[in-house]
Parts: sequence; structure tokens; C-alpha cells
Amino acid sequence: MIDILIIFGAIGLTAQAFIGLSFLLSCIWEKEPRASLFALLQFIGMMIVLAAYLILAWIGFFETTIGTGLLFGGYLFAGLAVFLLIKRSRPNPKALSGTKDMIVGEVKRFDERETLFSRTGSLRPGSKQYKAFYAEHPEYKVFDDARRAQGGPMGHAGAIDRPHGDVNVAMMMASSNLPTYLSDPDKVKPEPHFTLKQELAKKKVTISPEEASERVKGYAKMLGAQLVGIAELNQLWMYSHRGRVFKHNWEDWGKKISVTHRYAIVFAEEMSLDMIGPAPHTPTSMESMKNYAKGAYIAVQVAAFIANLGYSATANHFRYYEGLMVPLAVDAGLGEMSRMGYLLTKDFGPRIRLSAVTTDIPLIPDRPVDIGAEDFCRLCKKCAVCCPSQSIPMGDQVEVNGTLRWKLNEQTCYEYWGKIGTDCNICMRICPWSHARTFPHRLIMAMITRNALARRLFSFMDDIFYGKKPKTKDPPQWARFKSPTHL
Repeated sequence: MIDILIIFGAIGLTAQAFIGLSFLLSCIWEKEPRASLFALLQFIGMMIVLAAYLILAWIGFFETTIGTGLLFGGYLFAGLAVFLLIKRSRPNPKALSGTKDMIVGEVKRFDERETLFSRTGSLRPGSKQYKAFYAEHPEYKVFDDARRAQGGPMGHAGAIDRPHGDVNVAMMMASSNLPTYLSDPDKVKPEPHFTLKQELAKKKVTISPEEASERVKGYAKMLGAQLVGIAELNQLWMYSHRGRVFKHNWEDWGKKISVTHRYAIVFAEEMSLDMIGPAPHTPTSMESMKNYAKGAYIAVQVAAFIANLGYSATANHFRYYEGLMVPLAVDAGLGEMSRMGYLLTKDFGPRIRLSAVTTDIPLIPDRPVDIGAEDFCRLCKKCAVCCPSQSIPMGDQVEVNGTLRWKLNEQTCYEYWGKIGTDCNICMRICPWSHARTFPHRLIMAMITRNALARRLFSFMDDIFYGKKPKTKDPPQWARFKSPTHL
């Protein structure tokens, strides 16, 4: 009996050391010097424990009364620790209800004209739209005029890296061409292909909701979407009026938005660790723009696919939104809303960009998920601590327009954007959920998504291994920059 316990103990300690080694290799691969050092110390400690155990077993210590007691005590401690860290905690009914349980009062559909991007990026000073908007919303004018004088929300593009980041800025802006091109009405609200129009005028393609859902998801993933979910459309998350204007389509500004579709298909595109590691420098904006372009590419083709079946569809992407992407993604089961305002996904954390297609084709909605994100964000606060503009709240969720959530201060956030000329992404970079999904991180993620104690333990451990304020990483050589100042 004792011999069997000794063998299983050796196997357990060896497995623990293997996990420690894999974490060390992961930290080295992630180019995390601090985490690599602590992981090395942790691995050395594990090897010392394993060596001491094997020596004690070899000299027969565990066959003594004291040794047997220690062996049984070790099993008891290890078993209790494993049980406490892997047992499923009580589910969060609020998360499992999607956005439904976020609503605590009257919710008014948001007017896209009031978004900061629309106010400072679309409105032309002196135009009739400019005069009409500020006559109705004088509270925004002083801030917006100051922001506009500094170049809008993004300010002087790539300012943090200029004059040495001009090449990166050129690449960053190049990726914005595709979403702008794909914002034409015939792209976002496609008609059936001309070879199919006559046939579809007589009859739509007959397809079951189950098959349509399978086909849509498979096609989107083939096009490059990492995550795809389907939600029954909640009209509260649709904009009330159009505010962003591209290609001088000013007749669209201020139009009421009416979406009669029943479903939203939401896509998530992963952002590269290598490119967000240098945040807030220009490589992170290059990666943002690339994924916005990718989202536009996916959304317009999925919309066209559905139109070719004889149904109505509208693509929502970086240059054409009819609704709020994060609450739609929550209802589509892609993740939970985080403290920083981004969607937090199990697979990639906040390292994603979202796009969507609304449609009337019958589909099977996915269920919202509970991955423990709300609980984790409530105790972590790392994004709030590291936010250079202090735009992310440190406190609890508050009621905003009838919904209970953490409220980002978008004006101070965009002030910082304007100062550095990028979309910052520091909160995305430092989030403990953003780590590469290597084996040890997948193991950790499996525990924290199901266990409250694991969330507390690994939130604390993340501060130790990666630091409370993780340092900016170097970009790939081809995306290098040299910044004479640090803002």
C-alpha cells in the first residue's frame, strides 16, 4: 500500500514539475523576462521538492511512522487543493442571461451622432449638420472643438513614435482603406448576385435554421473568423440615428435606423500578441486596423452569401455600424463584458475585434456564456491600475442608461488617444486573459473560467509573474519603431 502511494506521489510531483517547465518555456516564448525569471525559480523549487521526495523514498523514510504521516498529509493537502481549484463554482445567472440581466431600468437606444468618433470625425465645422447637432447638444461643443483642432479622436496619427514611426503610420492607415471601400450601400446591404436574381425572385432557397446556422458559421470561419456566434437581435442595442459618414454621404447623417432583422451573426477576429505587445505604440494600431479590415471582409461576404439565398442581410463593420457590437456579442455567447468595456472571450481574452451581420434568415441562436469574467474583473482591476488616462473605473458597476456595467470615461480615453496618435490598447495588452493560449495558460484558463478560488489565486499570481504594470514589449523587426519620447 505504501509503495503504491509513493509511486503515485512521484508521478504527481513529476507532472507538477512538467507543468512548471512548460510554463517556463511558455514565458520564454512569450518574451517575458520577469515571468521567465519567476517561472525558472518556481521550476527549480519544484525540482528540489521532487528530488527530496525521491531521496526520502529511496532511504525508506516514508515507511517510518513520521514519514507515513507526512505522506498521507501530503495526499490530503494535494487532494484538497485540487478539489478546491477545479470544482465548479456557483454559476453566474446574470452572465447566463446575456444582456437581459444587465438591464435595471429604462434603456434608450443610443444615437450614433453622439459617439465621439462621429462628433469629431464626421461633423464638418460650419456645416448645417454641425450647427444642428451642437444646437441640440451644446454640452459637447467645447470638448469637441478642442479635440477636432488636435486632429480628431486619433489626433496626429502615430505621434508617440514620430518622426521614426512614419512607416508604421503608413501601414496603419493603409489597412483602413478596405473597410471604407466596403462601406458602400451595395456592399453592406447586398442584393443577390445578378445571375441569381431572376431565380430568387420566384422563391428563396429553402434551408432549415439548423443547416443555415451550420453553413453560416462554417463559411465565416473559412473566411478567417476565429469565433462566430448567433444572437436573437435585441433592438435596444441598435443605434437610433446614423452619425458616422464616409465618402461624403451626408444625406445619411441623422437618418433614423430601423432594423427589422431578427438575428445577429457576430464574428471575432484575434489580435496578434506580437503586435499588441508594443502597445500603446504604432504596431498595436496596425494590428487593430488589420483586424477591422478583416472583419469588414468577413461581414460583407457573409451578408452577400445570405442575400444569394434570397434573404435580407446587413454587414456591420468598422466603417458601417447599425448597432453596438459588444452587447450583441454577449448575447451571441462569445464572451462577457469586461471592466475595460471590451468583450472578454475565453479563447483570446480581450484581444479581438468584432464585426457582425444582421439578417432575417431563420437561425438557431447560441446561448450566453458564464466564463467567470465578471467575477474576475471585479477583483483584478489591473486594466484600471495601468490605464494612463485613468479612464477605466476602479469601483463597482453603475447604472448607465438603464444598464448595470462598468462605465469607461470615453472622453479622457480619447484624449490620450489624441495625445499619442494610436488607439492605445494598453488595457488589452496587460489583461491577464490576453496571454498566449499555450498549454499552461490553457490549463489556468480552464480553472478560472469555472472556479472562483482559482480566479483569486491566478489574479494574484499574474501580478507576481508579470508585474502589476507589465512593460511594453518590442515589436517584430519589420514593425520596429524608435520613439525619442514616452508620453
